[in-house]
Amino acid sequence: MTNEPFIPPPSDLELDAKRARVLLLGLFAFLAVFGLVATGFNPERLLRGLGAIILSPDILINDYMSITGVGPAYFNAALCVLAALILINASRINVSGPVIAAVFTIAGFALFGKNIANIWPGFLGAFLYSRASRRPFGENIIVALFGTALAPLSSEIAFGLGIATPWNIAIAFVAGAVVGFLLSPVARHALDFHRGYNLYNIGFTAGLIGTVAMSGFKALDIQLTGGFNWAEIPAMSMLPYLSALFLSLIIAGMIMDRGWVAAYRRLLSSPGRLVSDFVRYYGLGVSLINMGIMGFIASAIMLLIGASWNGPMLGGLFTIVGFAAFGKHPRNTLPPMLGAMAMAMMSRYGLAAPGSQLAILFVSTVAPVAGEYGPVAGFVAGMLHFVLVQVVGTLHGGLNLYNNGFAGGLAAGLILPVLEWLREWRRHEI
Repeated sequence: MTNEPFIPPPSDLELDAKRARVLLLGLFAFLAVFGLVATGFNPERLLRGLGAIILSPDILINDYMSITGVGPAYFNAALCVLAALILINASRINVSGPVIAAVFTIAGFALFGKNIANIWPGFLGAFLYSRASRRPFGENIIVALFGTALAPLSSEIAFGLGIATPWNIAIAFVAGAVVGFLLSPVARHALDFHRGYNLYNIGFTAGLIGTVAMSGFKALDIQLTGGFNWAEIPAMSMLPYLSALFLSLIIAGMIMDRGWVAAYRRLLSSPGRLVSDFVRYYGLGVSLINMGIMGFIASAIMLLIGASWNGPMLGGLFTIVGFAAFGKHPRNTLPPMLGAMAMAMMSRYGLAAPGSQLAILFVSTVAPVAGEYGPVAGFVAGMLHFVLVQVVGTLHGGLNLYNNGFAGGLAAGLILPVLEWLREWRRHEI
């Protein structure tokens, strides 16, 4: 399946970039207001919760809602989004699909692993790489934002290993900066393995670097201190507010783009392979519509599998919505999600296990496989991803928050040669 995208004129792209900044400011406001309301506008409770979040071990899975409740978790997400917006503004880049995906992903993972303290060492490392490369930081901002996948490494060193103050903070900052520095050069070569069919390429890269870090910890007989925290939160405590957000995205998109029906048909024909910037190719309006639709689809799947609406699951939901501006749409996302669901029901893990539920949402990282090779290939890729993601976390010990991105890179890289051989074989047979 191929698709020639329609790229709007420069004036429309500039207008879309300005509107996209407003969208991200709206996301910040949504998270901040939700967090304040959930804490009853109690500053003491909010600050105490943020302190607990910052000091907690963040290796997978550490649901902030389980530790502090909903309010501080959402407000932490708001602060992380604000930090990302400050960097984006300082780098003077136009906001389009990749930036939207990165900021929504930060918002989601700031509910279970990223916090306003542990994201800064990685940012520093990405900045230092830009300086060493003598390139503008704006060229590396996407890697910097997604590279917060390894934020738990800084938290673990600072608060989990018993290192005395202030050395714990200093070592944590240096370690976080080093991995942030390494992400950019390694990510470029990691992309060659799956050739853009794994949307969470930084997750794949972070998995490789995290595996090296974990190997070092084991060689030095250093035990990580993280545990398993998973809140059980009913759907109706979250769904009405999230539904209002998704509906607002759809309505705003329809207002922006009166020809959205034709534009959405073109978007749905996109394979979604990296780099598929839907905002640049099809416009912000139809991208917002796709984001809202994908939010409702992901919510429906969460209801179907009986998921808890906690930090990790909402992290998956926000990530899907963000990547609906950067590669995901219903046609390429549903086949791998259904494949993961089928594999969960056939396996010993079942649908109720937290790991299974997370995999069903985050398996959409291999959506381009379905977009390029069809729904059957996407379904099989989803099954393969599901079995891989259950075990690859032991390699990096939970230091990589984008564990599904790591598994997705392996799944895509392994299945692509087979799919290409089948395509070539069919051509010769015909």
